[in-house]
Amino acid sequence: MSMMNRPLLISDLLEHGAAQHASTEVVSRETHGDLHRYTYADMAPRARQLANALVARGLKKGDVIGSIAWNNHRHLESYFGVSGTGMVMHTCNPRLHPSQLIYILNHAEDKVVLFDATFAPLVKGIAAHCPHVQLWVCLADGAHTPAIEGVSNVVAYEDLIAGQPTTFQWPELSENDGAALCYTSGTTGNPKGVLYSHRAIVLNAVSGCAPDVLGLSTRSVILPVVPMFHINAWCIPYAALVAGSKLVLPGPQLDGANLYNLMETEKVTISAGVPTIWLGLVQHLEQNNLQFSTMRCTAVGGTAMPKALIAKFGEKFNVEVRHGWGMTETTAVATMSNLSAADLDKPADERYAIIAKQGKTVAGIEIKCVDENGNTLPRDGVSQGELMVRGQWIVERYYKSDKSALVNGWFPTGDIATIDASGTMVIRDRTKDVIKSGGEWISSIDLENVAVGHPAVAMAAVIGVKHPKWDERPLLLIVTKPEQKLEKQEVLDFLSERVAKWWVPDDVIFVDTLPVGGTGKVQKNELRATYGSVFEASA
Repeated sequence: MSMMNRPLLISDLLEHGAAQHASTEVVSRETHGDLHRYTYADMAPRARQLANALVARGLKKGDVIGSIAWNNHRHLESYFGVSGTGMVMHTCNPRLHPSQLIYILNHAEDKVVLFDATFAPLVKGIAAHCPHVQLWVCLADGAHTPAIEGVSNVVAYEDLIAGQPTTFQWPELSENDGAALCYTSGTTGNPKGVLYSHRAIVLNAVSGCAPDVLGLSTRSVILPVVPMFHINAWCIPYAALVAGSKLVLPGPQLDGANLYNLMETEKVTISAGVPTIWLGLVQHLEQNNLQFSTMRCTAVGGTAMPKALIAKFGEKFNVEVRHGWGMTETTAVATMSNLSAADLDKPADERYAIIAKQGKTVAGIEIKCVDENGNTLPRDGVSQGELMVRGQWIVERYYKSDKSALVNGWFPTGDIATIDASGTMVIRDRTKDVIKSGGEWISSIDLENVAVGHPAVAMAAVIGVKHPKWDERPLLLIVTKPEQKLEKQEVLDFLSERVAKWWVPDDVIFVDTLPVGGTGKVQKNELRATYGSVFEASA
């Protein structure tokens, strides 16, 4: 061996950021509303204090430390202070049902749980059911730490780290040791845990700095709206330290007005989040006749972003959309869409259609589509089958499972997709959401994207509904924009001009809201439970 063999560790990301980008700011919206501002050089000693505090309480390598928290500076410190010691940072989604939260806290055997004061009522309800938790730490100072009835082992974060040394000798871990733990959203059955290694997180963080991924640099100001409890905010908190980018954390205030104000005052250049967030932001901009002064790019994932919304960002607000795909099992981003030099010369509608796709793999990731028998399908952009993925930061087995999650070395994603000759991938549907009508497949995602293109439609969801003749037929549910009126036939006529005749839904139902889960995705299982037999009932 002619080269040094140094492990890829999260503690090294912290120390790199503090040493090479010491004056770079972290701006954080506190849970109680104020803005907190400090630098990477300020953050690192506090992360070391947290490490010392945990070790002083007898916690050791492999112990799991949970968090139920927003995107803020104390949560950021814990990302590094916990994982750097060899302990495992377990970010919990507070939007899960309490029974699922209890399940994952017990399954992971969390010893300490960090929480924001917002979630004190949630802690009150679950604490008695989590016997492994020795300490509940409120991410606040003493003045903002509430007393929780029936929960005696609560301490303020600032009290926990007070007086601890600001130096810490980070252990020389294996890069394959567990660093962070995240559970799937658990729409069917219990959530499953994915234990990310130091290696997986560091590689993904470095890849996020590539020009055709997030393109982070010392000149970037990034605001991750995607929660730090959702796949580690797509590894953006780690990538920001790699690149030396200013990091803006929005806390709990994720409405359009607060996000816009934060973007403007902190001169944000790039953001990241799910489409539902951007829909609310655009509505705020349009209602108040506003424009961005510095925002020029946003990364979108979690679910498909409609081409109409991509076009609006580009044409009206001069913001480039980068459409990505990943899942809990892929650590963060696995594919990303963007425009090549040749694409820039294409008509606007073609450019937006390219961006609406899920794009090409990030270096280190491979994908393929297979049929029902596991045969690899051609890359012709038409043949659709289950998307399979493998690579440097893809899950091999779920946490505490002895059974491999792979099929012949590939992870089956549960997505139906196509891949074209250029390697560009398009998610057509989830295997559980694709509509099988008369032996043919209808993409619910494609139908939704077309429906949202109507100027009066705010949100749309399509589900397959049992049909006595065709097995399944599409049903369209629509939320209209405020003060907009829309008739069913108008919607059907709009779709008839844009999709195949047999794709046109058999009915349209107008609703006030759509059920959205903890990751911002519409909960189609709830819609199917409510509306799944409407066609049979009317037959």
